Amino acid sequence: MSSSPTLSRPAADAEVRQGVVVRAPGRLHLGFLDPSGTLGRPFGSLGLVIEGFETVVELARADTPHGSADGGAARAELARAQAHLATLQRATGQTAPLHLHLARVLPAHAGFGSGTQLALAVGRAFARLHGLNLATAEIARLLGRGQRSGVGIAGFDQGGLLVDGGPGADGRPAPLLARLELPAAWRVILVLDPNHQGLSGDGERAAIAELPPFAQASAAAVCHEVLMRVLPGAASGDFAGFAAGIQRVQQLVGGHFAPAQGGGLYASPAVARLCEALAGRGAATGQSSWGPTGFAIFASAREAEAALQAVRAAGAVDPVLQIHTVAPRHRGATVSERALAV
Repeated sequence: MSSSPTLSRPAADAEVRQGVVVRAPGRLHLGFLDPSGTLGRPFGSLGLVIEGFETVVELARADTPHGSADGGAARAELARAQAHLATLQRATGQTAPLHLHLARVLPAHAGFGSGTQLALAVGRAFARLHGLNLATAEIARLLGRGQRSGVGIAGFDQGGLLVDGGPGADGRPAPLLARLELPAAWRVILVLDPNHQGLSGDGERAAIAELPPFAQASAAAVCHEVLMRVLPGAASGDFAGFAAGIQRVQQLVGGHFAPAQGGGLYASPAVARLCEALAGRGAATGQSSWGPTGFAIFASAREAEAALQAVRAAGAVDPVLQIHTVAPRHRGATVSERALAV
């Protein structure tokens, strides 16, 4: 940025200026297709965009650069967001001072794609404010996102159940191969453990480097499950086929990454216990990315609520856990313009 940003000014000094508001949804990463690239193209991902969890970024022109945030989690992410702005300003030459406000952020390192959604939300707000025609993939490239999974980038644009083909050798974000909308009645139970965090950054890269190669037979099995059970189940409303496919993908991929997270399919024992109990009641269950967030997908809100009541009664819900029931989201980020206090 053109000069060092400060924290927000007192409300008495605030002005009102036209600005941009971006609301970027969270996503679940349901598994890699071929993390070792046995055919030469590594990763590839299956993901689902969800309602109820989002990052909200507000951006407006200002006399001097400054930023603000609501809540401790957002304040912790403010420096990262300001660094994204600095990168975009250097790349575009648009160096006029800006006011950045983080009204809400996704839980960090929890499996929701918080880093990518923050970067894309800041980038989209910056582009709209300056009238720049920047594609989401280009924003991701400029800000160093999408180096393994492309479902966060595609999800930002359009939501849904997504399959990407893995990033290209030239560093471009992964191409989107398939997008479907889950039946409107289906619901997702999210299980969060605030006492754990998933791997990220250098820790994630080191963990992936230390793992043995993902066998070609396992990659073939994952792709078979996605192509012939998960996607057809979503397209036709065949929940049993969809659930069976998700379970098998999670077993194969989770088993591969288990040594890097304590030896199990889940990073959090409390999340594991609850998700296993929900799987016994017909859910499609697993862990999003490195966790610790677990998920349980049901064919209806009624079935999800009945299963939750049953597992609570059975004592499978640790008091530390945070549980939310949300719908799949079939649209991407929203962008609006309105007056903002700066």
